[in-house]
Amino acid sequence: MSEEVNKNSYSADSIQALEGMEHVRMRPSMYIGDIGVRGLHHLVYEVVDNSIDEAMAGHCDKISVTINEDNSVTVLDNGRGIPIDMHKKEGVSALEVVMTKIGAGGKFDKDSYKVSGGLHGVGVSVVNALSKHLRATVYREGKIYEQEYERGKPLAPVHEIGTTDKRGTEVTFYPDETIFTQTVEFSYDTLSARMRELSFLNKGITVIYTDKRELDKDGNFIQEIFHSDEGLKEYIRYLDGNREPIIAHVISMDNEKGEIPVEVALIYNTSYTENIFSYVNNINTHEGGTHLQGFRTGLTRSLKKYADASGMLDKLKFDISGDDFREGLTAIISVKVQEPQFEGQTKTKLGNREVVSPVSQAVGDMIEAYLEENPNDARIIVQKVILAAQARHAAKKAREMVQRKTVMGGGGLPGKLSDCSEQDPAKCEVYLVEGDSAGGTAKQGRDRSFQAILPLRGKILNVEKAMQHKVFENEEIKNIFTALGVTVGTAEDSKALNIEKLRYHKVIIMCDADVDGSHIATLILTFFFRFMRELIENGHIYIAAPPLYLVKKGNKKEYAWSDDDRDAANARMGGSANIQRYKGLGEMNAEQLWETTMDPEYRTLRQVTIDSLVEADRVFSMLMGDEVPPRREFIEKNAAYAKIDA
Repeated sequence: MSEEVNKNSYSADSIQALEGMEHVRMRPSMYIGDIGVRGLHHLVYEVVDNSIDEAMAGHCDKISVTINEDNSVTVLDNGRGIPIDMHKKEGVSALEVVMTKIGAGGKFDKDSYKVSGGLHGVGVSVVNALSKHLRATVYREGKIYEQEYERGKPLAPVHEIGTTDKRGTEVTFYPDETIFTQTVEFSYDTLSARMRELSFLNKGITVIYTDKRELDKDGNFIQEIFHSDEGLKEYIRYLDGNREPIIAHVISMDNEKGEIPVEVALIYNTSYTENIFSYVNNINTHEGGTHLQGFRTGLTRSLKKYADASGMLDKLKFDISGDDFREGLTAIISVKVQEPQFEGQTKTKLGNREVVSPVSQAVGDMIEAYLEENPNDARIIVQKVILAAQARHAAKKAREMVQRKTVMGGGGLPGKLSDCSEQDPAKCEVYLVEGDSAGGTAKQGRDRSFQAILPLRGKILNVEKAMQHKVFENEEIKNIFTALGVTVGTAEDSKALNIEKLRYHKVIIMCDADVDGSHIATLILTFFFRFMRELIENGHIYIAAPPLYLVKKGNKKEYAWSDDDRDAANARMGGSANIQRYKGLGEMNAEQLWETTMDPEYRTLRQVTIDSLVEADRVFSMLMGDEVPPRREFIEKNAAYAKIDA
């Protein structure tokens, strides 16, 4: 009896007081978001942020980021070097304090850093805690100092290892595979996009990015050097390189309002989409916040004032909305805030109210000056706004037609949809299938209890080049909205998406495994990115991976998803197997489609995620836009690396 009482007793001894590094290792997602691919790359960002902070403080202009042959990462800067002298309170070197104490660092001292990218001061100590090994080397005052750690714990005190004529800090870390169980393999492209972004956001800084895991055609390590003299103006030209501008110049400004440095660049193009990217202290604030609110207010007020004075709006029979002033706009806003208040650890929405007015005033002054000095561009922008307003009214009618057809509106489901019997959206999935033939096979092969099939006729509309009302009038797109139970547009926001009544939590794009199939899948993905981005961000969009080959000999058969798989299967069967190349989904019977592509136990689904919203926007505009050369270059570069994810 006493044993049972002791086992179930709840006393002070039952409370675990995990502190610092132990808590990071037990709850890593609290500090880096997750322990998947995104969290892994966040480790690099935290170390680089320290170097960027040195640059923003005016003490560093060169940063080297290297993925080593063993998949460790080295970050080296030419800043002041982390102090190595004894910390009075902690009784150890300041370097050790920075590397092992959560909340330690110069970012909390306004004399050291006016602004910094790291909000909570967790930074490099978290990287140390989540690395199986980390080596910190400091080049300072003519000497070299070093300390090594295992899983956050120092192996020895900081010690001097030599002399030098350079200065800076070098950190090499090896991610701990017991924490990052999904992968410890860094993506070259993901890190490249972030390093490019940082170089644009911090003009004058040089970022040297090297990957030693692979050699180029000349036998050298793959390397990119990022440097920008014009900052956001260059960033805008990079992002909008695949769109056609309607004005001659990038509109930009870089000054300080109310002790808040504000940098803005924007341009108008012929597209029908709005692309505004906002940053606070180099952090991409995906959900916007008060700085974005200030930007929109300043832009709308100044343009509306000019448009009213010009008389160009006199014949319009309806009011212009804020959305109309932003159609075809690509803009970047970057602010530096001493004590940013973000909503949540992920730092995706700025909450500082004092930022609204300075940003609004700065943007308003910039727009007014440009319009006054460039009357031709001003007229072109206002004409674009008027066309946007007219299209918005047409789109409103088209959206209302879509919403009247939705399930909850009583209009019924699309006739081609073969629904499932399960009512819980979390258990349901819908396949968007290319063509009626493949749709028929999928209907026969599916599990009717939880799998729905929506065949799509041919290639859906390229929304990248279509006005909004044309999108909502398109029959295939209307069917997608109706089948999913998703509505768009509210009285406050004509582009707001309502996914509360989403009928399927897995939306699976299933197309032929050929060039046409890839094109159709890209068209569908472009639609989701431009009109239902929340579905991607919430992890609802997937791509099915049908096999390319059936390898068969006697009673043995294997499916192959690549040429290498095919050859290996053929070898296992003695080298004389019958090989069937699937040209499309329609060439498989219902049983084959089920066991290769639809059976949850054996199928491969690739979840669609967005590593960088900015880069995703650029790629979609390139793939679906009018410019052929950059699209060809992208395909040639990436086709060799395209693969089926396991």
